[in-house]
Amino acid sequence: MTGTTVATAHWRALDREGEDKCRLARLDNGWMLVGHARFRDGTGWAALDYVVRIGEDWCTRSADISGAYAGETVAWKLLRKDGVWSFNGEVQAGLEGAEDVDLSFTPATNLMPLRRLPEVGRIDVTAAWLRLPGPNLGPLTQSYTRERGHLVRYTAQETDFETQLQVDQHGFVTLYPGLWEREEDA
Repeated sequence: MTGTTVATAHWRALDREGEDKCRLARLDNGWMLVGHARFRDGTGWAALDYVVRIGEDWCTRSADISGAYAGETVAWKLLRKDGVWSFNGEVQAGLEGAEDVDLSFTPATNLMPLRRLPEVGRIDVTAAWLRLPGPNLGPLTQSYTRERGHLVRYTAQETDFETQLQVDQHGFVTLYPGLWEREEDA
């Protein structure tokens, strides 16, 4: 089930060597993000492919991440069912109420809350945050406030991080200051 491509994005990393290419597809019962992140971090080169399945409500249903990280082959599966998150089949405590997945190695997963964000206003969400090195999984309390047009103020409570994102009409980030910038050829 590949779906109909609605939009694509290609980002380059600003804080390290790397890039990410992603497409958003429409499915009969929701949406799907399919991406390919290639980057260098403190563990060396990583090549991670991801598939995020999203409901009609723009909330995450599941995410599969596979490839090479830290010199190892990885296969990680996150599943959200009836409000309970599991990671590779093991239930994860502390993620109650999380509606989204946030994969730390890509700006693509900001899409889901950005699609739920009103034209003017704010949305507060909790994400199941998969961070590297690790993988480490925990909650990330986020706030998105549309300031005007394609500018969105973003904050993350657990990291005390705040920035202003630029987004396109599909909800993809075009500039994540200091971290990611959208390439023109997408």
